[in-house]
Amino acid sequence: MFSYKVPALLRAFADGYSYDVNRLGELERAIMDVLWESTDPLTVRQVSGNLTERDLAHTTVMTVLDRLAKKGFARRERDGRAWRYRAAATREAYVTELMLSALEQTGDRQAALARFARSVSDTEAAALRRALEALGTTDRVRGGGA
Repeated sequence: MFSYKVPALLRAFADGYSYDVNRLGELERAIMDVLWESTDPLTVRQVSGNLTERDLAHTTVMTVLDRLAKKGFARRERDGRAWRYRAAATREAYVTELMLSALEQTGDRQAALARFARSVSDTEAAALRRALEALGTTDRVRGGGA
C-alpha cells in the first residue's frame, strides 16, 4: 500500500501526524460527514443522533471520535464533563488531499491531469478553468507544473 506523508496543506488535519490520507474507514467517514455538516462543535450524543442510518453504541461513536481527534481529522474541546468535536478542516481540504495523494501515485502527472480533465463534465471543466485563471501566474503550493 502506498504510504503518503501529509503535506503542508493538510497540516490543519494532521497536527504533526503522518497519515495515509485515503484511509478514512466507512464509519470514520460517516462521522466526519456529520462534523462537516455542522457549524457548531458536537457532543458524542449529538453525533450519534445524526447517524440516523446506523444503530451504534455510544461508546463506539466515542471511540471513533477519539481516534479521529488523535489522527488530526477532528478537534475537541471540553464542555463541562463532555467533549465537543468539530472537523479540523473542511471536507474540500480532505478531498483535495485525496486527489493530490492519487496524483502522487502516477509516474506521469501531466498525463493523469489531462485524463482527469477529459473525464469531468462541462460544468466541472468550467469550474477548473475559473480556478486556474484565478491563480494567475502565482506559484503553486505543489510542484508538477509545466
